Amino acid sequence: MSAGFRERLVIDAPRGELRDGAIRYLTMRPDALMGMFDRLPVPARHQALTALAASVAEFGGRSLAAYKASAPGDMAALVQTVIATSAELGWGVWAMTPRDGGGFDVTVTNSPFAAGLAAPSDGPACAPILGILTALATHVIPGGVIVAETSCAAQCGGAECRFTLS
Repeated sequence: MSAGFRERLVIDAPRGELRDGAIRYLTMRPDALMGMFDRLPVPARHQALTALAASVAEFGGRSLAAYKASAPGDMAALVQTVIATSAELGWGVWAMTPRDGGGFDVTVTNSPFAAGLAAPSDGPACAPILGILTALATHVIPGGVIVAETSCAAQCGGAECRFTLS
């Protein structure tokens, strides 16, 4: 895609909408979203985060399919579009590096999902990032894909969350 996300974004105040073409977006405080998870009992929290990751993989995957269609066969362009769009959406700063033997390591600095929790988390909290990385992995890694959040700033108090795609 030639234009960045912000350049494509249309703000239609009379309709109360933000759109990138046919895709509608919303702006929300991370603490308002993640505060919901703080209020759930642990088993329900894990179920809700898993459901959120699956939902983002499905619907975010539709966005990735549209990005991919704009530059067929150019997986590097798709990865760069995801990295740039994530930053423009406020999802932190992403860095992807290839892993020996295939796959990728992903580092996310300043995740709004980790930062949005009021207290340290008992598990990984960046379900939306996990979801979009799951969708991305299906496009850039042949065969079966496993995506995992291996370290979350919401758990360890650091500045970075780490993911593996294999």
